[in-house]
Amino acid sequence: MVLTPDVLIVGGGPAGLAAAEVASAAGASVLLAEQKPSVGRKFLMAGKSGLNLTKDESADQIVAACGAPWLAPILRDFDADAMREWAAGLGQEVFTGSSGRVFPVAMKASPLLRAWLARLAPVDITVRWRWLGQDDGTHRFDTPRGAVAVRPRASVLAMGGASWSRLGSDGLWVERMGDLAIAPFRPANMGFDVDWSPHMARFSGTPVKDVALIHGDTQRQGEFVISKTGVEGSLIYAMSALLRDAPDAALDLAPGRDLAALEQAIAKPRGKQSMSNHLRKVTGLPPVKLALLREAGPLGDASAIAARIKACPLRLIRPRPMDEAISVAGGIKAGELDDALMLTAYPSTFAAGEMLDWEAPTGGYLLTACIATGRHAGAAAARWARR
Repeated sequence: MVLTPDVLIVGGGPAGLAAAEVASAAGASVLLAEQKPSVGRKFLMAGKSGLNLTKDESADQIVAACGAPWLAPILRDFDADAMREWAAGLGQEVFTGSSGRVFPVAMKASPLLRAWLARLAPVDITVRWRWLGQDDGTHRFDTPRGAVAVRPRASVLAMGGASWSRLGSDGLWVERMGDLAIAPFRPANMGFDVDWSPHMARFSGTPVKDVALIHGDTQRQGEFVISKTGVEGSLIYAMSALLRDAPDAALDLAPGRDLAALEQAIAKPRGKQSMSNHLRKVTGLPPVKLALLREAGPLGDASAIAARIKACPLRLIRPRPMDEAISVAGGIKAGELDDALMLTAYPSTFAAGEMLDWEAPTGGYLLTACIATGRHAGAAAARWARR
């Protein structure tokens, strides 16, 4: 069996769905093939704790956050304002939080995905289709009804990176892309292992709020969570690219407090109180922060304790495994693609999303860039199909 749609989309994540939406709206007949039993699985997972659609920043700020200047024209064409308008067009009102992050009022991903799929009604969406590669423009699939070949006029590959394989992003496509220059995948937006002492076990799952993470000259304020194996959460993810290559880090456990004032408070006589109770009373630090202080070694005198509060060592060992990461760094290098995101080695084949070599922190950048590149590739594929 050989199918001949105008445009084939491989991958049913945000980038693939965005490509299908734009190509279909341009009048192309579109076949979307997803290897899992349903589309948008990672998208739904991202919305479990609140679907962060974008960041209320300028296009240039989003470009800088993504660390891929070569994608600048694409990200400027579909920026935060465009993302808001797109969501509103699907009947999903949005709001901007105090951090500048933009969320749908419903917070969850499922209402938006349902509305999105309704818009994609003209698209032929197939599931449990595993992409085996392409030869001379013919894409081969292993499907529940056996081997299927698809020979489209144009195609968009949007198969994700190499994290959360159970949701579809397994990175196996790399082995089927011939001699393309592909930057090795590395975990991004991930937690880190820490060799906690046994007394930290009771703090597993405890958030550490109002703290600053220090790495060299970079300091960022936020919160993270103590995990059984180490640390995770938004503050860790936001600085994961720096920490991945140089894991030396410290914590300012009282970012709004002056060092001298802390030292003066700690130096007050504590009488018969334990040091823990004394520190809790004079510094206001919660038990989890006091535990982190002790985890760094013997406390010392008031001066040493105050200094540690302002720069408490966080001894990271290694990133968590890539399959646990929210996203990845690496992918198809810019030199393999033209301005339309077409693979120069495979004319009529375009790529989008996490298959591309870029890295974005959490906070809305990741989803914005995936949808922006998907729309760009989908529009270019539709134009190619009309040639």
